[in-house]
Amino acid sequence: MMTIALQITIGMVVIAALLNVYRLIKGPDAPDRVLALDTLYINAIGLIILLGITLGTRLYLESALLIAVMGFVGTVALAKYLKRGSVIE
Repeated sequence: MMTIALQITIGMVVIAALLNVYRLIKGPDAPDRVLALDTLYINAIGLIILLGITLGTRLYLESALLIAVMGFVGTVALAKYLKRGSVIE
């Protein structure tokens, strides 16, 4: 029963990631693309955590935390660039 629920959840997160990639490519302007990239980070974190649950190991949680930190820093840097035109003051 648990494997069926995990497979359905992984499928739904993959569909969400594909929709985010579509928005990332087609987005009408830069803020839409930044938002799609941020959501894509969240989907990647979800997939890695689901993979860790499926395999029954805690090793993947560390990589999910690393992607979360890098996603946050990347989103802040892109937002700062879009607002001011430079990242470093």
